Amino acid sequence: MIQLTKVIKVESAGGFRLRVLFSNGREGVHDFSALVAKSGVMVEPLKDEEFFRRVFIEFGVLTWPNGFDFDSIALHDEMAAAGELREHTPA
Repeated sequence: MIQLTKVIKVESAGGFRLRVLFSNGREGVHDFSALVAKSGVMVEPLKDEEFFRRVFIEFGVLTWPNGFDFDSIALHDEMAAAGELREHTPA
């Protein structure tokens, strides 16, 4: 069964890295350098760090002003596989 996991908070962590908090209480920092290294009309604007930092959350997924989005479940799975997630501890 697939767990419906949404992004509930995102902030820049420098460069092409984002700190992401998921609805299941897990959080971590993910480097999107591999994503922005790809080619394609939707990815090209993300190569500009200033544009990349304009990420926001729409319907629980990371979204950029040009309409590019990154599936929250795929991101969670990728971060989990890379050992990038931990339990969120409120400040």
